[in-house]
Amino acid sequence: MAGRGRRAVKEYIKGLIMKIISLEEAVGTQLAHDITEIRPGEFKGAAFRKGHTVCEADLCRLQRLGKNHLYVLDLAADEIHENEAAAILAQALAGEGVVWENNPREGKIDLYAAFDGLLRVDVPSLAAFNLVDEVMCATLHNHTLVKKGEKIAATRAIPLVMKRAAIERAAAIARQNGAMVAVKQLPRARAGLIITGNEVYHGLIEDRFAPILSQKVESLGSEVAAVEFLPDDAPAISRTIQAFLAQGCNLLLLSGGMSVDPDDVTRHAIRLAGATEMHYGSGVLPGAMFLVAYLGRVPLLGVPACALHHKVTALDLVLPRILAGERIGKTDLALLSHGGLCRDCPKCVYPDCPFGKGT
Repeated sequence: MAGRGRRAVKEYIKGLIMKIISLEEAVGTQLAHDITEIRPGEFKGAAFRKGHTVCEADLCRLQRLGKNHLYVLDLAADEIHENEAAAILAQALAGEGVVWENNPREGKIDLYAAFDGLLRVDVPSLAAFNLVDEVMCATLHNHTLVKKGEKIAATRAIPLVMKRAAIERAAAIARQNGAMVAVKQLPRARAGLIITGNEVYHGLIEDRFAPILSQKVESLGSEVAAVEFLPDDAPAISRTIQAFLAQGCNLLLLSGGMSVDPDDVTRHAIRLAGATEMHYGSGVLPGAMFLVAYLGRVPLLGVPACALHHKVTALDLVLPRILAGERIGKTDLALLSHGGLCRDCPKCVYPDCPFGKGT
């Protein structure tokens, strides 16, 4: 077995390498690939970069790295080096709001957010990309809020040398549906808050919804342009919806009245206001009674009472996507079910947890 293994290695090298040279012969030649150094707990990376010209002073360090010979590559016309391949892959993967440097290390290139926004990943295309032999791309979860300069993806050609056709196939997959990896900025919305409920309207209990919803809207770069407190009165809620639209609000959040009690009339009020599209219920806990509706192009979000008691609910998963310009439908709300079960941790660490990250 050992003899066959050595012969297999020699045949592999023969297919890639023009010749093997000793370290002494290597002085004055350029490295054909990065040479990795690993110091456990301290460092892992390129000790020498591709293209480095070997000098006498390098020989001892190369020996310490276990390099007694170096290779001089002789690529065929249909072959490509890992660094050139990585640049082709990065170019194909990077969409709007994604930046990268053509400075691959060991055949790998990182992709970064060009500005604050919402990460968009074409997940089916990403899987198809990774099914191509000898290439890979890893990303953060789709719909992750990211900051400017944050690493959002990385790609590499896995072997030192591979067939150019495979790289071109992977790049074509990355481009076929537009950008595979992109960052969408969140435009500044003018939000109107409608806080419903007889108890709050008549002063029997203190409202806690308005400050919670205001904080969520403002933390995403938008403004609260109007706030109104109303009783459980469908015509009054409907009139306020129309008034807020007339004032230029392009996002409405309505709290209360989202349950199934007879006096929970908010859904009826939204229909009365003229909503032609309404999706009630999400595959998320907390947030099963969450509602998304549209009056023309303006989204209306019905926020259930769980938002008073939980730091993160279905609203937090949907609101950034709404602000990024997505039109959320029933399928989107259903797909949130995978990963949509909050673990109710004693100390909430969202977004550094699995909640809402199944899609």
